[in-house]
Amino acid sequence: MQDFIAIVTSKGGIIVTTLVTFMVLERLFPVARWVGGLWRVLKNIGLAGFNALLSPLIVLPLTLFAAGHGLGWRPESWSGGWVMLLDLLILDCWIYWWHRANHELPFLWRFHEVHHLDETLDASSALRFHFGEVLLSALVRAAVIILLGIPFTTVAVFEVLVAVNAIFHHSNVKLPQWLERPLSWLIVTPSIHWVHHHAIRRDTDSNYSALLSVWDRIFGSSSATTRTPEMPIGVEGLNDRPALSLVARPFRPRKP
Repeated sequence: MQDFIAIVTSKGGIIVTTLVTFMVLERLFPVARWVGGLWRVLKNIGLAGFNALLSPLIVLPLTLFAAGHGLGWRPESWSGGWVMLLDLLILDCWIYWWHRANHELPFLWRFHEVHHLDETLDASSALRFHFGEVLLSALVRAAVIILLGIPFTTVAVFEVLVAVNAIFHHSNVKLPQWLERPLSWLIVTPSIHWVHHHAIRRDTDSNYSALLSVWDRIFGSSSATTRTPEMPIGVEGLNDRPALSLVARPFRPRKP
């Protein structure tokens, strides 16, 4: 129990520290103009805060249950750093396909669209998700964890890696080309992910990778568009909405 509390506490501390660090850096060294001001940031953090309340009530118990009820096909000798690395690669590939499904399946897009309606990108955008997407993602991931017998510690490490990199690649920090270019061949950087948030649908439906950038190259979903500071962000043909409207939006009828 103490180990579990230590893992959860450490995870939260790392994510909060990363968020605060990049929120400071992107205001000192911005690459693009902000739209929406302080209220927009508070809206994003408010949506994230609601999801944080769901975590100990639903997401965390579900993940713990899944990690403790694997199908048991792994031999006892299958342990160590190389196994964790393999599990992390599998989870990263899974989240690529899950993210892609959120764009290609209309029902899932209803929820994921809330993330894309943000008309500016910064560190707070990385935590802006509809609670419906969070719950659906937790359910599907639980099935993957049970099927593959992935331990809770590995899942926690993966969540930290993805959250930290998401804050980084959504951030408005200006990076020198000599640093971002080589990084982009290994991990998702702002130059890659900002194109994914470009308010042009063909770019929105590309660059799905979350941690390692290799998956888009392997599965043919990389965009050839180059990020620019004036690139319009959001969903093509739509504007952002107030927080309560965003929460209700997935459940409202859509025009044909």
